[in-house]
Amino acid sequence: MTAPSTSVTIRRAAPNDADRLVSVLVEAFFDGPVADWLVPDHDDRRAVYHRYFTLALRHGLDHGHGHVDTTADRSAVAIWYPRTEPRPSAPPEHQAALEAATGPYAPKFTLLEAMFDAFHPREPHHYLAYVAVDPSGQGRGVGTALLDSYHRRLDALGLPAYLEASNMRNRRLYLRLGYRAGPPLLLPTSGPTIWRMWRGPAGATGPTVFPATEPQPRRRA
Repeated sequence: MTAPSTSVTIRRAAPNDADRLVSVLVEAFFDGPVADWLVPDHDDRRAVYHRYFTLALRHGLDHGHGHVDTTADRSAVAIWYPRTEPRPSAPPEHQAALEAATGPYAPKFTLLEAMFDAFHPREPHHYLAYVAVDPSGQGRGVGTALLDSYHRRLDALGLPAYLEASNMRNRRLYLRLGYRAGPPLLLPTSGPTIWRMWRGPAGATGPTVFPATEPQPRRRA
């Protein structure tokens, strides 16, 4: 089902979109402080990112786990996950797949995922894991249209949204889209700052308050 947002048509992604959308994710995330921290070697980064985002997109396209939106021309992608109840620990095969995808860089990818998981909000919400626009189409409002489409769905359900912004430019964009900044995450070993962002449900009375996010044990599967 498609839903127009301004001049951009949004639809749910399908498995046959995967090759193109992985390329969009790789190119959009190739440069930046997190990329430099995760895979400092540019010669390795593209191959590692291609394997990593193939894994991430495959998980998102599994309708039992996530929801992936794209545009009609497949120039942008957003991977969302409902987090309306406590999530069980990732199965052992996830760690094995992550290590196979990222090779010698697996410790930092594992650390990043562990920190994101440990400091995730406890309140029910939907989680924006990734949003990417092909660099050739950035600055034209495509990413905003993609997010606005999903935000309208969340507003109808009365649910908030959560994400982690990897740089100040994205942080400013999310603030304009109604998100509130929470306490940041500081990655170790000279890593960058990650900005945790929360968008409250539509119709909430009073200012949106960033939810409690102290690390807590998760229930086991």
